[in-house]
Amino acid sequence: MSLPNVDYLAVLVAGIVIFLLGGVWYSKLLFARPWMALMDKSEEELRAKAGPMPVNLLIAFLCGLVAAYVLAALLNHHQPPTIARGAKLGAVCWLGFTATSSLATATFSSIPKRLWLINAGYNLVGYVLAGIILSYWHW
Repeated sequence: MSLPNVDYLAVLVAGIVIFLLGGVWYSKLLFARPWMALMDKSEEELRAKAGPMPVNLLIAFLCGLVAAYVLAALLNHHQPPTIARGAKLGAVCWLGFTATSSLATATFSSIPKRLWLINAGYNLVGYVLAGIILSYWHW
């Protein structure tokens, strides 16, 4: 099995956008307060249990990069890669993989639905933005 032909610069940009979106999404500007309340944790408790922040940020970035790479590979099968197709593919990947598996996990883990909505919403927006970036790059 060979690696798919993707534009690595586009994947890098999409991965950076997913990473930066996470920074904004989980900031006090958007969902930090309700997210922490639903987690029943204070900022101090989260910092103490989160581990080394540089490592966590690196892991978050690498996860976004992998998601962008896979989305780019899938986009190769949807020609021509229009912005609408990129956004739709991002949403479909979210629905088919992320939303379903994370909702099942949340259900059995007794995670509040609002917490699931915040986390899943971040993934949906990230996948859609990555799909748009990756498809636009082909133009």
